[in-house]
Amino acid sequence: MDTYGVKVQRELYAVPAGQRLPVGYAAWKAAARTVLRPEVFDYIQGGAGRENTQQANLEAFRRLYLLPRPLSAVEKGPRDLSVELFGGRQSSPLLLAPVGKLGCVHPAGEVAAADGARRAGIACVVSCLGSRVLEEVAEAYGDGTRWFQLYPASNPRISESLVRRAEASGYRALVITVDTPVMGWRPRDLRHGYYPFSHGHGLGNYLCDPAFRAELGFDPADDPGRSLEYFLRVLAHDTLGWSELTAIRCMTSLPVLVKGILHPQDAQAALQHGFDGLIVSNHGGRHLDGVIPALYALPGIVRAVDGRIPVLFDSGVRTGDDVLKAMALGARAVLVGRPYVYGLAVAGVEGVSAVLRQLVAELDISMIHARCRTLNDVHMTPSLVKSLPDGGSPSF
Repeated sequence: MDTYGVKVQRELYAVPAGQRLPVGYAAWKAAARTVLRPEVFDYIQGGAGRENTQQANLEAFRRLYLLPRPLSAVEKGPRDLSVELFGGRQSSPLLLAPVGKLGCVHPAGEVAAADGARRAGIACVVSCLGSRVLEEVAEAYGDGTRWFQLYPASNPRISESLVRRAEASGYRALVITVDTPVMGWRPRDLRHGYYPFSHGHGLGNYLCDPAFRAELGFDPADDPGRSLEYFLRVLAHDTLGWSELTAIRCMTSLPVLVKGILHPQDAQAALQHGFDGLIVSNHGGRHLDGVIPALYALPGIVRAVDGRIPVLFDSGVRTGDDVLKAMALGARAVLVGRPYVYGLAVAGVEGVSAVLRQLVAELDISMIHARCRTLNDVHMTPSLVKSLPDGGSPSF
């Protein structure tokens, strides 16, 4: 059976020992630790508070088990991991999650990440808090599917300017992140005294933005300190509500997704306000500790939406099996974050591409074992997953 996953396996077996890149999340993470400064590694790896939510995201996947039926019937036909989202078809259900400030990980930052995603055939969600500007990232990604992620600014003129620039640069959807009114309490960063914004990471799209510069009233290069202070005031938005989100939705004809939804009532409100998609996420446990694992929230959101708009998933995805489990619970597509950031740190563009190809290959092989030829087969087989308590036994 010559499938994508089998081909990638064969390629990996054939690589000479001295040229092998890491395989698997743990290996990429360990390799990244050796090349990143301790404060940067902890910034990427760390979470809010005691990091209970970050660990709970991983534990939720561990407690959800696959229950394959190896003799079940499989329709004949080519294997297909592609998914259609907003009129475009993507070769796999994976997307690069929007991770900002990547210049602290690699000199080319988001440009290298986008190039790696392009080589792997993966769609890319580009953070507004990039170290490289959105136009430059769009050029690196070429004709591939790219979406733009926005933190709503407290000044709506700046939000509108960023949206207009994204439209002009060929981004095909807008993702509004709503779960970060302010930066979370992250002890690792506080112990190091490491704040990427102070090192110039994450400000790129703003310092060159005409609306930001007009509101600032002077050239940011003339007073970097005051420019940073104004940027942080713009970024903080602790009164964000549906009216502000609806105003942003009305700024564009692009599909607009809301990222950071965990409660079914918020999913229903998004439907009522005319949004086009949802991303179930707790921000990887980076901003508020003690939050429900995103995977546990996913089924309730899927039920609330009832197929009317696509539900995507983010937070805690580390393996192809994780992708399969999230899709079996109803996710249309899955965003991956930390794994590709470690790939970027270890081997730049090639590292991002390798991490993504490995994830898709693992998903493909897992689907073969689960007797699923297409992603639709996964969605149509809710009995594929079973949640068990530790030490528990299944009931059929």
